[in-house]
Amino acid sequence: MKKLFVVALAALATLTASAQTFGRVNFNELVALAPEMDAAREAISASQKEAEETYAAMVEEYQGKLNQYQQKQSTWTAAIRESKERELMEIQNRIQEFQQSISNELQQQQNQLTAPIQEKVNEVVAKLAKAKGLTALFDVSQAIYFDETKVVDLTAEARKALNIPDSRTLESLQAELQAQAEAAQAK
Repeated sequence: MKKLFVVALAALATLTASAQTFGRVNFNELVALAPEMDAAREAISASQKEAEETYAAMVEEYQGKLNQYQQKQSTWTAAIRESKERELMEIQNRIQEFQQSISNELQQQQNQLTAPIQEKVNEVVAKLAKAKGLTALFDVSQAIYFDETKVVDLTAEARKALNIPDSRTLESLQAELQAQAEAAQAK
């Protein structure tokens, strides 16, 4: 009787395991192509441009004072020369502090702007997975192997749910961003 129960339990476990359905999704693609990411990219780009302009102004100030120092140092008294050297060092320190702080601030801004988009994509994907009755859902970047015949790909459905046009791909986005970068350099 016990043997029959063990065999029945093993058969049930096999049936249960084969009834499980796994899915996959390209989460990074969905986040990158989400319409809301365009506004986030614009805000981040504007902040980066502003930071670059501020940095350039600081470097220009430093270069101007350094040139002045190099041209006039031989005519200055020791006290003036020391004062100008301290001033140059202070400007260098401000530039270094700015570089460190702006890098952190830009990263924080990016995280703040992308977090709600990632959350939205996650909610849409989870809802689709639940509606399909999936046992588990994996991101394509995290999985080593997928048997295409046994895995449900939710990327296309999630794209539709997120209002991402079929014509918009990672390649088209890359071309768009490159064109914007080239246009910005041409200015």
